[in-house]
Amino acid sequence: MAHEHEDTEHALTLPVLVFGLPEVHRLQRELEALEQYVRQETLRGGDKAVTLPRTSRLLEALATDNQRDLLQASARKQLSVFLQQVVQQAPMVHISFAADPSSAFTAKVVAWLRGNIHPQALLQLGLQPSIAAGCVVRTANKTFDFSLRERLKSQESALATALQGAIK
Repeated sequence: MAHEHEDTEHALTLPVLVFGLPEVHRLQRELEALEQYVRQETLRGGDKAVTLPRTSRLLEALATDNQRDLLQASARKQLSVFLQQVVQQAPMVHISFAADPSSAFTAKVVAWLRGNIHPQALLQLGLQPSIAAGCVVRTANKTFDFSLRERLKSQESALATALQGAIK
């Protein structure tokens, strides 16, 4: 029976809208508040059916994508356990850009990370105007600098030679 419970948790996925730790923590708080609400309504109403309050778009996406009914305590518990696992185990990728990326671009990056790196990969976005163009990607143990600044630095001698030739 415990094995079935584990399989159910592994089948859960994060919606693309949930791309970083702040969203995961927000979902955890919302699930906790929802659980409290249901408990209180059950105590007040006795046998009356509980109706859920309005939930966020993120929580609706999480429940819908994973085919879970938030009215059921077991579904709320599964989602809560899953989110706790994500916080503890999901790989984090930090990408710095010169300017804020659009939400559509961010969604594409998250979809690519989850499809190619890890199904629960989380993204942390940063701003670093000094990189001019491109991005800097950091993981727990590796950094990749795809910025224009770094490219120009690596080609500094060739650029100087070309400029000296153009001056003569």
